[in-house]
Amino acid sequence: MSASQPRQTADAAPTLLVKIFGKDRPGITAGLFDTLAAYSLDVIDIEQVVTRGRIVLCALVTSPADGDTDGGTDGGTEGELRATVHSWAESLKLQAEIISGTGDNRPRGSGRSHVTVLGHPLSAESTAAIAARITSTGGNIDRIFRLAKYPVTAVEFAVSGTETGPLRTALATEAAEIGVDVAVVSAGLHHRAQRLVVMDVDSTLIQDEVIELFAAHAGCEEQVAEVTARAMAGELDFEQSLHARVALLAGLDASVVEKVRAEVRLTPGARTLIRTLKRLGYQVGVVSGGFTQVTDGLKDQLGLDFASANTLEIVDGKLTGRVVGEIVDRAGKARLLRRFAAEAGVPLSQTVAIGDGANDLDMLNAAGLGVAFNAKPVVRRAAHTAVNVPFLDTVLYLLGITREEVEEVEAAEVPST
Repeated sequence: MSASQPRQTADAAPTLLVKIFGKDRPGITAGLFDTLAAYSLDVIDIEQVVTRGRIVLCALVTSPADGDTDGGTDGGTEGELRATVHSWAESLKLQAEIISGTGDNRPRGSGRSHVTVLGHPLSAESTAAIAARITSTGGNIDRIFRLAKYPVTAVEFAVSGTETGPLRTALATEAAEIGVDVAVVSAGLHHRAQRLVVMDVDSTLIQDEVIELFAAHAGCEEQVAEVTARAMAGELDFEQSLHARVALLAGLDASVVEKVRAEVRLTPGARTLIRTLKRLGYQVGVVSGGFTQVTDGLKDQLGLDFASANTLEIVDGKLTGRVVGEIVDRAGKARLLRRFAAEAGVPLSQTVAIGDGANDLDMLNAAGLGVAFNAKPVVRRAAHTAVNVPFLDTVLYLLGITREEVEEVEAAEVPST
């Protein structure tokens, strides 16, 4: 058979797995396939990994016929191929292994998921526990690769053979026991096509609770903080607690709004998260039980696509102690997520919601992926996944975005003048 003729490889056809490993350098991949080209082979599969300067290159190819069949110079026996590959590898101080077999790779099992594991650090013990739990659910780990090495270590497992729901439940239990963060999402195009990210503001996008910043200027910070903590833990009805806290702000001069805006501190990684998502084509929004007097500024500052929050009533230059308009509470946040998704033209299954409090739970559960960010225990237990490190941009790794892609976005940004 000449090299120009197509070769159909049946499942039972003889194949060779050619493995090359050793010190990496430019030209190894080209050199191997240059060597194999003399035998008129078809390439069935290729996998290459470089770790700390060491390469592992695997090529699954059709087995050569016993010499050329048309009188030409192409072709050669399997024995000749083995000798040639080993000789080439030795010339580069590499090791070669060639394994005979039949057909292609074993088909992957039904039910495919991406499992992202975040550790700070990621220990061998934790990795062993996650791998064992995947196996215990009937899953098989098909591939592992690193997404990031800082500010956390993030690795992704491609898993087949078990459904996403049961796998997520099993790994959530394991993750809580060993102290790592694990996210499980279904494999497929939507893994990289989650085009809308909506997040809470207080203690998520920013480090502060906005109403407490206002309360500090009104001299009632301790009273407000106590009510806020109880509301976020799910001990109080949010709307009632909101009215009670806002009433304490009555009489404040409206000029305090600009002071509070200046005091707001973004969570580490917030700018990187939003900048990367926007550069990659995602739409980004915020929903807040706080106030439009602050979220409108954040929308302009960060280039957000959507923003919604409660509005403090201001009359004659003073806060009245009341809010006006639709209340953004627990149910309201989920409702706004759906509204934003509809306006963005994104299916709800392709949305990501991020939050930390009990009033975020409906939104987290409604989204395709709900992320509890440094959240209260009740929220961590109910969300799809949890992130317990203080860097908001680690959410990017849960979406399959690598650190290298983040750095490319960062490098492309032109500093403002």
